Amino acid sequence: MTSTDGVPAGAGRHHSGTARHLLTLADLTAADLDRLVERGCAIAAEVRAGDPALAGILRGRVAGVYFTRTSTRTRTAFSSAALRLGAGLIAYGPGDLQLNTGETIEDTGRVLSGMLDVLVVRTAGPVAEMAALAAQRRMAVVNAMSAEEHPTQALADLTTLRARFGALPGLRVLYVGEGNNTATALSLALTRYPGTELHLRTPPGYGLPPATALKAKEYGAASGALLVERHDMAQLPQRVDAVYTTRWQTTGTTKPDPDWRAAFAPFQVNETLMDRYPDALFLHDLPAHRGEEVTAGVLDGPRSVAFEQAENKLYSAMAVLERAAGGDRW
Repeated sequence: MTSTDGVPAGAGRHHSGTARHLLTLADLTAADLDRLVERGCAIAAEVRAGDPALAGILRGRVAGVYFTRTSTRTRTAFSSAALRLGAGLIAYGPGDLQLNTGETIEDTGRVLSGMLDVLVVRTAGPVAEMAALAAQRRMAVVNAMSAEEHPTQALADLTTLRARFGALPGLRVLYVGEGNNTATALSLALTRYPGTELHLRTPPGYGLPPATALKAKEYGAASGALLVERHDMAQLPQRVDAVYTTRWQTTGTTKPDPDWRAAFAPFQVNETLMDRYPDALFLHDLPAHRGEEVTAGVLDGPRSVAFEQAENKLYSAMAVLERAAGGDRW
């Protein structure tokens, strides 16, 4: 016996016509975003309590993990998340799929959609590549980092802030460094929350993409959030709750300017900067280069939650997979 879309009845297909993709945070409503953050916090507590119900959430589902670029935290987080939720797991490396022999992305997506419930993808290319994989109605596709945006990193960031501060509305964050895919995702996420402030200090020529800044300001206009970007370290905000930086050399990218380090040097997060905000936490998406974007004393100091932030990638990945393949739970 088969269903109307040719899938055997009882085969565990969870979609009712439209897969729950996460290609960009713009795919989410503000309510969906907040639900994912809250669910990440709840899952963290359930994992620590050893809740056996977690292992049944994705029982009978199969997740694929397709990474064409290096990854420690994100790949491990999604792989561990799938296994902890009871799903089967298939991992693909950059040379494993017939994309390398000329099969189209769309055909690959159609083939995989008959066998997988969700595909987690990291590439150095545009979101459009993932959208091509998502051009089918059965398999959810999750962006685990693209050139433009790292949406699941922002979910881990917000989960960390929510766990530490108890609530997200009204939080003030100072982001220092390149306007990269992590900064893009953070801008599209934090500005959904009322009264938040995101102050970005990026080197000249390395700011947020204009379309991202415009979209984030639209979100801020609707929510009452503030987004400000400057390309120097003058006139810093008087008070912030968290200071955030990322590695200057973003994974999988190069910079055309051979003297780019000189432009980035004033944007290091060091003890002098942190002393301006004695109550602020320090965040970093990792991997870190001590002595470049951050000093060892800050990264390894008592106010750093960078490694807690990394662990939260697991819990937010579990929330994302539950949404993507968990059926009626969402």
